[in-house]
Amino acid sequence: MKQLLNTLYVTTQGAYLAKDGEAIAVRVEQELKLRVPIHTLSSVVCFGQVSCSPFAMNLCAESGVGLAFLTEHGQFLARVEGPVSGNVLLRRAQYRWADLPDQSAAVARAVTLGKVANCRTVLQRALREKPDADGAEELGKAADRLGHLVDTIARASEVDAIRGHEGDAARVYFGVFDHLITASKEDFFFRGRNRRPPLDNMNALLSFVYTLLTHDVTAALEGVGLDPAVGFLHRDRPGRPGLGLDLVEELRPVLADRLVLSLVNRRQVQGSGFRRTESGGVVMDDATRKEVLVAYQKRKQEEMVHPFLQERVAYGLVPHVQALLLARYIRGDLDGYPSFLWR
Repeated sequence: MKQLLNTLYVTTQGAYLAKDGEAIAVRVEQELKLRVPIHTLSSVVCFGQVSCSPFAMNLCAESGVGLAFLTEHGQFLARVEGPVSGNVLLRRAQYRWADLPDQSAAVARAVTLGKVANCRTVLQRALREKPDADGAEELGKAADRLGHLVDTIARASEVDAIRGHEGDAARVYFGVFDHLITASKEDFFFRGRNRRPPLDNMNALLSFVYTLLTHDVTAALEGVGLDPAVGFLHRDRPGRPGLGLDLVEELRPVLADRLVLSLVNRRQVQGSGFRRTESGGVVMDDATRKEVLVAYQKRKQEEMVHPFLQERVAYGLVPHVQALLLARYIRGDLDGYPSFLWR
C-alpha cells in the first residue's frame, strides 16, 4: 500500500521556496522558516504571493511531488508536474472509453452512485446522532428520496440521464443541508450552493475544501497514469480536470462536507474569520484558513476500512486507491469500477 505523505501548505504572503539539498526550504524575507525533506512530501500547495525557484520546481518534478499555485483565497491558478507517469496504453484506453457511450456511462454511473449513496449516509448519520433535532423529518424524507435515486441511477444506461439524476440528487441533498448545521446559525447557514465567488461563510468553506480535495484527486490520477482532464461524467472542457471532478463527486460528501460541518458545529471556525469583499464574495482570513488546513490534514491521517479492499486505509489515501481501482478497471483487470461507499 502506498504510504501517506505530507502536503506542505504555504500561506505566508511573500514566502519563497528554494532547493536546499534534498529538501524544500521556505524563506520569508531571507529568513529560513521551515525545511522539509522532499521524500516526506506528496505535494506542495502555495497560496497567494508565494514564489518558487526553478531549482525547487525541478526537485519537486524529479521527486514526483506535485506543486500547485492557488490564489490567497483558494482559487486554482496552475500546477507544475514532472514527466507523465504510467503506461501510455492506459491513457489511450481512457481516451477511447471517453468516446464510447457504454463505457462512459459505466464509469459515470459508478461515481454518481457513490456520490448519492454517500450523501444519503451523511444525512442518516446526522439523524442517528441527533434524532430529535430540528429538521429531522426533512432529513429523513431527503434520505429516503436519495435511496430511491440510487435505485434509479443503477438502472440508467445513458450519461445524459445519469447527469439528470445526479442533478436531482444534488437538489435534494443541498435542499436540507442547512439542517445539518447545528451551531452559530447566525454566521453559518446554507441557502443554496453558490461559488465564483461564494456569497456566504458556509459556501466559502465548502469551496475552499473542495479545491483542496480536487488537488489531491488530480494528483492521485496523475500518479497512476490517468489523464485528469478526460472525464466520463464531466465532459471535456479546456482547463477543467474532468476525470478529477468525476472522482471528487463520490468523495466530497465524506472528505469535504463532513469536515466542514464538523468545523462549524464544533465551533472550530468563527464568523469573525470571514469578510465580504467589494465584489460581494466572502473570503476567509489567514487564521481561519490555517485552521481549515490543519483540520483537513488531520482528517486525512484518520483511518477506516476501505469498503472494497477490506483493509485499513488512511482517508488521505482514498483518492489514490480509487484512482488505482479506476485504472485497473480501464485496463481490464476488474469487471467494474468499485465506488467508494462510506459506512
